[in-house]
Amino acid sequence: MKKQEILAELETLAKELGYKIRYELGDFSGGSCLLNSEKLILINKRLPPEIRMATLARIFSDMDINSVFIKPAVREYIEDEKARQNL
Repeated sequence: MKKQEILAELETLAKELGYKIRYELGDFSGGSCLLNSEKLILINKRLPPEIRMATLARIFSDMDINSVFIKPAVREYIEDEKARQNL
């Protein structure tokens, strides 16, 4: 899969899990939070697609997503990013 396809699949996964993604400017890379009972993922809009993908994958790697259908290439990307995070 191409980077843009993986990014689009990760964004779709976020919506399926009930998260709203917001791309904002600021001095941060990204992360998830709960704001007034709304689940949000904030990502710095200046980041290249590779870093956006990695940020989303790291957020999902901390969640129990085994019961959600994810395309094999996307699931592999999430698992690879989790392994990189644990190094």
